[in-house]
Amino acid sequence: MQRILEKCLKFRVFIQPRKFPFTATSECRNPPIITNPCSHPSLLSTNPNPNPSIPPNKSTNLSGDGDAYGTPNFGESVDFDKEEIDCDSDSEEADIDDDDFKVLDLFNKNSSNGEEEEVVVVEERDESRHPMVRETCRLIGLRSEWNPKLEAELRHLLRSLSPRQLAAVLRAQSDERVAVSFFYWGDRQWRYRHPPEAYYTMLEILSKTRLCMASRRIFRLMIRRRISRRGKDFGFLMLSYSRAGKIRSALRVLSFMQKDGCSADVSVCNTAIHVLVVANRLGKAMMFLDRMERVGIKPDVVTFNCLIKGLCDVYRVDEALEMIREMPFKGCNPDKVSYYTVISFLCKEKRVEEVRDVLDKMEKDANLFRDQVAYNMVIHVLSKHGHADEAVGFLREADERGFRIDKVGYSAIVDSYCRNGKMDEAKEIVSEMFGKGCLPDVVTYSAVVNGFCRIGMIDQARKMMKHMYKNGCKPNTVTHTSLLNGLCKIGSSLEARELLNKSEEEWWTPSGITYSVVVHGLRREGKLAEACGLVLQMMRNGFFPTTVEINLLIHGLCREGKASEAKKFMEECQSKGCATNVVNFTTIIHGFCKQGDLESALSLLDDMYLSNRHPDVVTYTVVVDALGRNDRFNEATALVQKMLQRGLYPTPVTYRTVIHRYCEKGKVEELLKLLEKMLVRQEFRTAYNQVIEKLCGFDKLDEAYKSLGKVLRTASKLDSDTCRVLMDCYLRKGLPLQSYKVACRMFQRNLIPDVKLCQKVSNSLVLEGHADDAGRLMTKFAERGYRLAQHN
Repeated sequence: MQRILEKCLKFRVFIQPRKFPFTATSECRNPPIITNPCSHPSLLSTNPNPNPSIPPNKSTNLSGDGDAYGTPNFGESVDFDKEEIDCDSDSEEADIDDDDFKVLDLFNKNSSNGEEEEVVVVEERDESRHPMVRETCRLIGLRSEWNPKLEAELRHLLRSLSPRQLAAVLRAQSDERVAVSFFYWGDRQWRYRHPPEAYYTMLEILSKTRLCMASRRIFRLMIRRRISRRGKDFGFLMLSYSRAGKIRSALRVLSFMQKDGCSADVSVCNTAIHVLVVANRLGKAMMFLDRMERVGIKPDVVTFNCLIKGLCDVYRVDEALEMIREMPFKGCNPDKVSYYTVISFLCKEKRVEEVRDVLDKMEKDANLFRDQVAYNMVIHVLSKHGHADEAVGFLREADERGFRIDKVGYSAIVDSYCRNGKMDEAKEIVSEMFGKGCLPDVVTYSAVVNGFCRIGMIDQARKMMKHMYKNGCKPNTVTHTSLLNGLCKIGSSLEARELLNKSEEEWWTPSGITYSVVVHGLRREGKLAEACGLVLQMMRNGFFPTTVEINLLIHGLCREGKASEAKKFMEECQSKGCATNVVNFTTIIHGFCKQGDLESALSLLDDMYLSNRHPDVVTYTVVVDALGRNDRFNEATALVQKMLQRGLYPTPVTYRTVIHRYCEKGKVEELLKLLEKMLVRQEFRTAYNQVIEKLCGFDKLDEAYKSLGKVLRTASKLDSDTCRVLMDCYLRKGLPLQSYKVACRMFQRNLIPDVKLCQKVSNSLVLEGHADDAGRLMTKFAERGYRLAQHN
């Protein structure tokens, strides 16, 4: 009967069309969607499974959301970010209450879990090379080519793996989401339960990612399966929340930990302090330390080192040194990491004398003598931040004390000198390396080659590369890239391209950066055809340019009036699998518009929808500007309305473009109707002000006067300036009576016109025989307390 049931279930699985919707990528910022296998509303629900013999949500159907027929959807379709969280919603700016720390008072430092915590002994033997582990990883990697046979084989392997081997399989996945999906797929298998090691391993893996919701689900599964929770497991959950930016949720794990009956230890508290320090909540971290000490949890050196790092990050190095001095009085002696953290900060700030003082205090107060590691660290940090001369001083001091600095330290100094253009000093350091028997490696030589190329001494760079071969050091990709970059800087990009094409003959492999360096060199010299050809060659070799690099070439072609070639180049990039975006399309559309080829621009605008590249407000603005320039206002109006219907908000540039083109052609009525629709979508305070000022600029004063009422609605300082522009235009045109009317309308809105301008208007009115109007204008000023000169 059982066999018949299994056959029926298998038939139910394999009758649907096959697909595999889950494709892993290397990033974890936008994780895929996986349905939560646990339905309990709390984060750490303690309700056990009513039937422990059958795990909940078990099914042989591996299709999460419609995928079946042997397609193991490693985890159902779940959105880690959208699932409801039990804690309050928090953000980066959400403050942390002191109540989140009071949970420490509820812990009894002598308490323990009701049951004795299970101790998992892990042998040092590496299981990642075991044949079963390798075969399981291979089958997981073939998920895009899944079939029932491979599924059955994977199911068999899953049941045969030991706990350590299963943990090795989970750790071997390059994408954590694949590990999560495989974990849930295995959890749904018939009559199979993951061992506790699988849960512990998954929490440890997810603590290094932002997939906090996955960690939460695994924790809930542990409670359902009655798997003991250790203190470090709660710490892993806290780290997951912290990486996802959910700081308050991370701290509230302490409350769940207390409710779960697990006592807080120093490692969990260290995790909490680390979470606060990383979130730039140093004050709260110090409060947490004080609360730890009050409840009897003694901080260790890791606790203080984390706080010292936080103090140095906010430039409070004096307080960090004070904490180091207080550590022995709290029963915890500082280690070298404590001092090295402060020393590293002082090196970045070029506070060399203080570095020496801290080294002396390290020897005197803590009996931690400076060694080769200390000197290497100081030399490396000083050199990294451009303080090569100070690094050489410590190099000499290390020699006097009998410590031998390795080639890494020397290479750091050489690179610092080369980046600052001090090639003579760099050559002296290289000569010193030979004298001391510390032969330079390819990193050292590459730094020298790059330094010569920075200052344009290409011949010296070539000699250095020949010198490398003589000393048995073969130049690598970085060395050749530096040389090609130097050639491009001096305008020899064609020579750089020839050397690039000879890479196979010289037995070195160019990288994507190498191609990009030469492409930018060709572009800067105006050799756009050669640059585009090199980009296509680059893609044939498996390297894809970014959308920014593509856009630079497209922009260069359009600037030379070759929009058609730019379009062809973009289509070739798309056909070879290179990503393009809306900016690339907009650049080509702008190129067509500048050439006056509106039909090609509109055609490409339609093609954007076919390519799933929806135009943005910039694209619409460019096309509307071109249509207005060619008196095609009906199409421009329809395009603006289409933009608004698609939910795009017009920008200030869009408003200025529309106002300029419509005012230029005198389409004032159409413009005002269109502005009303645009203002409903996005408010723009100076829209009508710009309309009047543009009309004045195009000598369309009557249309400007008709639109004056829309400006005088608000009666602000901007409106007063706009009216002044209109009055000045009327006055220059010899129409002082119209200027007088504008001033009267301003007085009606309690706006005071410009006094000096009104005096000119008054004089012009008197000259034209409108003395009564001139007197009334001056009277309005007198009524408001202005004293003006009398006019005859």
